[in-house]
Amino acid sequence: MTHQTVGHPTQPGLPDDPRANVAEPTPHCPVEITLAALRGRWTTLVIRELLHGDHTFTELRQALPTLSDKVLSDRLAHLTQAGVLDRHRRPGWPPRTHYRLTAQGRRLGPVLQELWDWGAQHQPPGDPGPVTPDT
Repeated sequence: MTHQTVGHPTQPGLPDDPRANVAEPTPHCPVEITLAALRGRWTTLVIRELLHGDHTFTELRQALPTLSDKVLSDRLAHLTQAGVLDRHRRPGWPPRTHYRLTAQGRRLGPVLQELWDWGAQHQPPGDPGPVTPDT
């Protein structure tokens, strides 16, 4: 059987699953579900921050200072809807909303690590690699 996004016979890491025997991407494909949860620029960085523990909107904004409030709000809403985050409003003045990863969201940590590792080993041709500050 072939995995729909890879297109060659099942190999280690690719399960023998009937959902993989399709000719085009479907919303039921586990890979497509994962990619949909991670969609959008900044999403992986928001998840990265939340892997360190729960945060308020303000704390996330401070951790990612060039991320606009609008995009941060969109990413938090998307991740909450996808079941990656829990949103908890705490009483007090002003009321604070805390975001934390669900158990499902925490399972994205190793996925992001694997994506990092793969990308670190596959720099595009001509890419000088990471920029290091002058010392």
